[in-house]
Amino acid sequence: MILHKGKYLELVSDGHWEFVRRTNCSGIVVIVALTRDGKALFVEQFRHPVRGKVIEWPAGLVNDKTPHDPESMETAARRELLEETGYEAGKLSLITEGPVSSGLSTEIITFYQAHDVVKKGPGGGDDTESITVHEVPLREADSWLYEMGKKGYLVDPKVYAGLYFLKK
Repeated sequence: MILHKGKYLELVSDGHWEFVRRTNCSGIVVIVALTRDGKALFVEQFRHPVRGKVIEWPAGLVNDKTPHDPESMETAARRELLEETGYEAGKLSLITEGPVSSGLSTEIITFYQAHDVVKKGPGGGDDTESITVHEVPLREADSWLYEMGKKGYLVDPKVYAGLYFLKK
């Protein structure tokens, strides 16, 4: 049963469970990107639910802009990487997929690794976003993330999962 329906989310009751479900997309992609010179591409943006700036991988919704012309997960990953960072991937590889918060949401995220990324544009997100791109040498990523945390930034734990795959 739908307890509340907003513009983008529904609060659902199913037995003794209450959870949220997105209504405006068919999936979520996360792009773990490494430049040719060994820099990880992180994005920073203010996230209203946590009232703070968050360090994340480039990511986004699938089929949130073109429901009449469905896009594949890989197409969405390419679009989001370019839109948020200004980088284009030579190749994308599927890494893994899984739930974001299995007790709260129906969301399943799909991780892609972007290979041979090349700067093609300014990045920064679309007209509803204000994204700062950080190019961090992979060998310095752990200490950089630690320092960002000390400065008050929130670091999305998915960043560490992505680093695991990059370092593998």
